[in-house]
Amino acid sequence: MGLVDDKNKEKDARQESDGDGGAARDASSFNTADQDDDNDAENKLHLGPQCSLKEQLEKDKDDESLRKWKEQLLGSVDINNIGETLDPEVKFISVAIVAPERPDIVLSIPEDGKPHGLWFTLKEGCHYRLKFSFQVSNNIVSGLKYTNTVWKSGLRVFSTKDMIGTFSPQQEPYTHEMPEETAPSGFMAKGSYTAKSKFIDDDNKCHLEINYTFDIRKDWSSKE
Repeated sequence: MGLVDDKNKEKDARQESDGDGGAARDASSFNTADQDDDNDAENKLHLGPQCSLKEQLEKDKDDESLRKWKEQLLGSVDINNIGETLDPEVKFISVAIVAPERPDIVLSIPEDGKPHGLWFTLKEGCHYRLKFSFQVSNNIVSGLKYTNTVWKSGLRVFSTKDMIGTFSPQQEPYTHEMPEETAPSGFMAKGSYTAKSKFIDDDNKCHLEINYTFDIRKDWSSKE
């Protein structure tokens, strides 16, 4: 969620708005750049045909090494309460903006993934992390990933993809904190942005899509 501080780069981005080259250069001010989907396909962990959690537990039960690995992966799963559902369910409860200079900003996530109006404000130049809280039920979710794309004035200025991990179903919510990011600063960085965040697993199932707007300003919003 950053912006290019260099005015010349912003000018170049607008001149090349018909293509994607300028927007890609703008993304250099963020922590990560676009990822190659072909590389993702090559590096994806192949777990074989999808089956229910009960079937997973029954398979290879005589293989001690596999049994211990599954026990470690499943952790505190209540075996008596798992069902035959193939598809994992991931429910996101909240996202928090964690910054060392202020209390956490905890944002509730609407069921439709579309917060109304301005969702949050970032202080220019601040260091922050995103912290997600979510629950997993029914089955193991494999290779859960977070993707985020940001636009300003119709131009894409940032795109990233980060791995969250593989999680077994449990009643207690999981908490995952993303790597630290730095909000850009300067005259060109301030303003309003639109963004789309997705949470997708290895089966290419999208568990949540959030479409929202945020601001970068001189200081944090007094409402947060």
